Amino acid sequence: MRAEGPVRYEVDAGVAWLTIDRPEARNALSTGVRDGLWRGIRRFNDDAGAAVLVLTGAGDQAFCAGGDLKEMAATGLAVPPRDFLPHIGRNIAVEKPTIAAVNGVAYAGGFLLAQMCDLCVAAEHARFAVTEAKVGRGAPWAASLGWLIPPRVALQILMTGDPVDAGRAREIGLVNEVVPLAGLRDQVQTIARSIAANAPLSVRAAKRMVYRTAGVREDAFEEADRIWEPVYLSEDAQEGPRSFSEKRAPRWKGR
Repeated sequence: MRAEGPVRYEVDAGVAWLTIDRPEARNALSTGVRDGLWRGIRRFNDDAGAAVLVLTGAGDQAFCAGGDLKEMAATGLAVPPRDFLPHIGRNIAVEKPTIAAVNGVAYAGGFLLAQMCDLCVAAEHARFAVTEAKVGRGAPWAASLGWLIPPRVALQILMTGDPVDAGRAREIGLVNEVVPLAGLRDQVQTIARSIAANAPLSVRAAKRMVYRTAGVREDAFEEADRIWEPVYLSEDAQEGPRSFSEKRAPRWKGR
């Protein structure tokens, strides 16, 4: 285990970089990673020396490949608890701006992490997918996807589970900029420093205004939880992670 655990926090010229450092497992969301993300985001909230948070992953293959399906299969995870993973705007408030620097695949819970940030900059080879339909799991956290991107595009992403490349993600408004991997950190740092140089009250007010006027109902996540609970409690929700762990195709029952 690394001295800092699987999530690193560092501040570079007023920009806090929170890095999931588990590249050997495609930065999957193990218990240690989830705990580290909670600590890192809380640390950023309390850090007067950090004006912007950047969330990224170690390595050049994955930003975050989602939940640790082997761990989920071993624990028999049904409905994830509300504090399972930090979800900005849902179970933790962050007034300061946030940016996702997507350095590879952002699948399932990794998609969530990219989606929850205020801005998103992706490397050219990055891929985005909500893969829950492929493993029988739920995605109530995607309740805001329908205002981030066109509803029919959101439906295709959710129902197929197929990945969207970085170029297409930029076309639909999920990503702000696409850059070569070698220039990802520098470009994100430049954007973050530009934001950090501005009047903090103006920046935070802009963030609050956009979210409050974007057409997101305050009860959207609660309604999404109700819709997805029967999916989480189904036999298929256990079959998906189990089949992945056993390296076989899932046998869906529809119950």
